[in-house]
Amino acid sequence: MGREFLEVFEGWANTYDQTVTGNDVEYQEVFSRYDDILNDVVQKSGPVVLEFGVGTGNLTQKLLDENKKVYGVEPSEPMRDIALEKLQSYSLTIEDGDFIDFNNPAEKIDTIVSTYAFHHLNDIEKNQAFSQYSNILEKGGKIVFADTMFENKQEYTLTIQSATQRGFFNLAKDLETEYYTTIPVLQEIAQQNGFTIEFTRFNHFVWVMEATKQ
Repeated sequence: MGREFLEVFEGWANTYDQTVTGNDVEYQEVFSRYDDILNDVVQKSGPVVLEFGVGTGNLTQKLLDENKKVYGVEPSEPMRDIALEKLQSYSLTIEDGDFIDFNNPAEKIDTIVSTYAFHHLNDIEKNQAFSQYSNILEKGGKIVFADTMFENKQEYTLTIQSATQRGFFNLAKDLETEYYTTIPVLQEIAQQNGFTIEFTRFNHFVWVMEATKQ
């Protein structure tokens, strides 16, 4: 359920915000147009939001600044601590949990959001998550996730090869280790669970997928 990668993020917590601003050359392209990506997720979100993988709270802050109510879920305690410190002037609770194992808010949720995290689930778990979200959202409710994904398996393979050739061995290992998927797989998962889905590309790695409950 993604928690097998938790140790990585607990070690990354203190430097994550530096990475997203482009300080790590290996991940510069992954985080290219980072603000645009977050702003697009915010723009596509309704007034009551369930956010998975809050991390250090960058998307959360943008959602709150747009007067959206946010229920935050984050499995990493160091990440939660940083986010709560950063957002202490807001009324916010961030609970321990993940994409599949979480406390469902009693309030009606308009949008389920996440950035740079859905790849912690394998494709079977992604399908399970969509099934759960289908039961949470009413007709017209949305899942808006920004994440690394690929147009097809060939693009995925070529991206790993390119990273290796450039000496970006951490990036290549990351791409090989975690559960990065393809757009056709996500289209099939969405359709199986009663969603229509659209994709918007922001850089070589990251797309925003917008799935609407039918």
